[in-house]
Amino acid sequence: MKPQKYDGLLLAAGFLACWEILYLLVGEDVVSSPSATILRAASLLQTHNFWRDAESTGVAFAYACLIGVGGGLLFGLGLGLNRFAAEVADPILGTIYSIPKITLYPIILLIFGLSLAAKVAFGVIHGIFPVAIFTMNAVRNVAPVHRRTAKVLRLSPLATIVTVLAPAAIPEILSGVRIGIAVTLLGILIAELFASSSGIGYALIRATDIHNVVDIFALTLLLFLFAVAINSLLHAVERRVRHQA
Repeated sequence: MKPQKYDGLLLAAGFLACWEILYLLVGEDVVSSPSATILRAASLLQTHNFWRDAESTGVAFAYACLIGVGGGLLFGLGLGLNRFAAEVADPILGTIYSIPKITLYPIILLIFGLSLAAKVAFGVIHGIFPVAIFTMNAVRNVAPVHRRTAKVLRLSPLATIVTVLAPAAIPEILSGVRIGIAVTLLGILIAELFASSSGIGYALIRATDIHNVVDIFALTLLLFLFAVAINSLLHAVERRVRHQA
């Protein structure tokens, strides 16, 4: 059995090998080669236009995460503390979350226009629901003995949340935050693809319009690496919290 630390390298090597085989099979008009893509991605990192688009996407992503994750935590916590409210809200949240968000984008455009606010709003509606659902269920699933202990100790509601409920529920809450941040990034990019004048999504659609295969793959690779870095960081935090819980 190979050491776990080599699993990531083996996965990356396998991915690059499959990519190279696909390139050889279909040609450069459909798929750019791994080497050309990596070189183009490196050159993009040295251009002003890329960093201008990255800044536009990053600002929208940061605002959407702040609102979506913060709002989801507060909403989910409020519902989770009230069992009846949680039982009523659970199927409603699940139904709303299952609606394809792209169907709501025309409404968002009518409200906000082609602006930063439109991208933020579209990112928020992607990220807030998984965070709220995970937080609500995490608080609901806290063992009843913890709540009874808090009552015996005559802890205030705030003290109960901070010292009892939050430590017990935080591993599951972090899972929701990780998923919420991932789909928030997806929402921001979709918004930029459909109606935006800046951002990485906008750069992708421009490259698609002129059939610039190398740029499409280079931008996708950079987005992939960014998403993997964020997910790995959050996953490491989640594992550490679970280990300490």
